[in-house]
Amino acid sequence: MNALLDILRRDFGGEIIEPGADGYADAGRTMLVAGSPACVLRSAGVADVRAAVRFAAEAGLVLSVRGGGHAFAGFGTNDGGVVIDLGRLDGVEVLDGDVVRIGGGATWGQVADALAPHGLAISSGDTRSVGVGGLTLGGGIGWKVRKYGLALDNLLAAEVVVASGEVLRADARENPELFWALRGGGGNVGVVTAFEFAAHPTTRVFHGTIAFPAAELAGVLQGWAAQMRGAPEELTSIVSFANPFAGGPVAPVEIQVAFDGDDPELAAKAVDPIRALGTVVSDTVVLRPYADVLVEGGAAPAGIRLLTRSAFVESGSVREVLGVLTEVGSSQGSPFLAVRSVGGAVSRVPVDATAYAHRRAELMVVTTVAGPAPVVEAARAGLEAVWARLAPHVSGAYANFLASASEDDIAAVYPPRTHRRLAAIKHRYDPANLFSQNHNVRPAGADHE
Repeated sequence: MNALLDILRRDFGGEIIEPGADGYADAGRTMLVAGSPACVLRSAGVADVRAAVRFAAEAGLVLSVRGGGHAFAGFGTNDGGVVIDLGRLDGVEVLDGDVVRIGGGATWGQVADALAPHGLAISSGDTRSVGVGGLTLGGGIGWKVRKYGLALDNLLAAEVVVASGEVLRADARENPELFWALRGGGGNVGVVTAFEFAAHPTTRVFHGTIAFPAAELAGVLQGWAAQMRGAPEELTSIVSFANPFAGGPVAPVEIQVAFDGDDPELAAKAVDPIRALGTVVSDTVVLRPYADVLVEGGAAPAGIRLLTRSAFVESGSVREVLGVLTEVGSSQGSPFLAVRSVGGAVSRVPVDATAYAHRRAELMVVTTVAGPAPVVEAARAGLEAVWARLAPHVSGAYANFLASASEDDIAAVYPPRTHRRLAAIKHRYDPANLFSQNHNVRPAGADHE
């Protein structure tokens, strides 16, 4: 490896950070996971990414690609391998009309701030420091999802470095199968160095949290789901409850809402039925710039682990799932529970149009356990029991809200038909499975460890 690294140094325009160098500890970790890679290659441009990919392949080392570094499973780092850090590829450029070109290392906060002066936005997640790449390649569920779809639904094209080191453009006409795989296939088929998105005109939005007493959980939760089923697509919402840091089973039921528009009458018509679900104990909904809706996100404190799991709920199972969650959330030892509304624009895209296949979902359920490793491990059995109760009524999983990458996880993220197509595309563009640090789909016809 040393000889290959010496060759890489001659042409690499970015930083090569090795163990013992200043800043190595920070360079080797993601937001949630500490790693000890053999080197971190902080690329300054596409040529550096190409060189880094070739170096990892020739050295036979595990390769991780880091954008924002928010993956719960810590895909952006490793022990003993290579990390390609895309953080310096963070440009945001408005091209003709509403087309925006974004570097593969940009974060959604950077994008929102850059587009605000143009009166534009892109449907994205809900955290400023989350990377454009990881969120988009896995889906992209955020505050505009019901009106404008997933982040990946707004992707027009991508510049991709594949395993051979070749740079390809992928869009609906050029390398269309690669383009299909990028939209939901995670990092399985290459390193995206630039994205082209369709942005949309945006105004300020009504956003905030409406809280209710924990004692009213059952009625509020079922009523919220019923209201969201018929709500205008401008309204997106999340219900959170059983927050262990706010009292667990006696923590308030918090409904976050975002109404995509600045008309107070239309917003009130959409949000007031939510307020009427129970006894409002606090209400912070105000008109604010869209960029201000995205929250800050930071690294987990040392020693703290997060165990996150997700699944989707179709309309016929909503009542049963919410009934289970009400019982769980009212009990001691419950994980932190959240239910997100989906549907709307997401559901109008055909199931097989992208590698994100969960188009029929009305809701997404997320459970989270946080704390020191012994606390998380002690909670694991109880968490498995919760998911065993949910299993008959839920399906799939959202890759961006998973803290593990087991075979069961991969099967949940990618249903059989999607998995087979991804495996065939993987065989074409990454036959040796260089890009394995993800919810990994092995190349068709291969059995890579």
